[in-house]
Amino acid sequence: MKKIIVATGNEHKLVEIREILNDPDLEILSMKQAGIEADVEENGTTFLENALIKAQAVWDSCHEMTMADDSGLVVDAMDGEPGIYSARWMGHDTSYHIKNRRIIKNLEGLPMEKRTARFVCAVALILPDGRKLTSVGTFEGAIGYEEKGENGFGYDPIFYLPDRGKYSAELTPEEKNAISHRGQALRLMRDQLAAEKAAGRI
Repeated sequence: MKKIIVATGNEHKLVEIREILNDPDLEILSMKQAGIEADVEENGTTFLENALIKAQAVWDSCHEMTMADDSGLVVDAMDGEPGIYSARWMGHDTSYHIKNRRIIKNLEGLPMEKRTARFVCAVALILPDGRKLTSVGTFEGAIGYEEKGENGFGYDPIFYLPDRGKYSAELTPEEKNAISHRGQALRLMRDQLAAEKAAGRI
């Protein structure tokens, strides 16, 4: 069985990746499960650059198929912050509840039409021969006035979807995967992998 080693320790992310790629011929492992340690400095200036940096660091350790994603929340009224710094914005150890409250406070008094935001996800996959595949997905919405919902993680509880009248954290995993930034990017990647497989290149 072929395997993909994912440059993450985030179990939520691994579950999403397995569900969306949904390929019985692929074993999807975290770095820890694959016994790989890589100290990665995410010094890119875009989500895609950071995804490629992470995937390359793992590939350099094993020369197997490796995948990484970089994703984050882009808030227009905050000049695009937290952006590529979403995970480490306000400090790695700061809870998302505190981060979410800060974003809501930063947008205090703004009407919904000025609270536009989007999640962006870039996925990079490096094949055993070193070739690189990439994909990007975006998930449009707005910053709500409160935290709501028990599903999802990170900034999901403040990400409001006007067309659904719900917060991202109120969606079921299936609903979220169907429309989310990571879902879009992974489906694009799944199609590229299927093409590689059909051509006998993996």
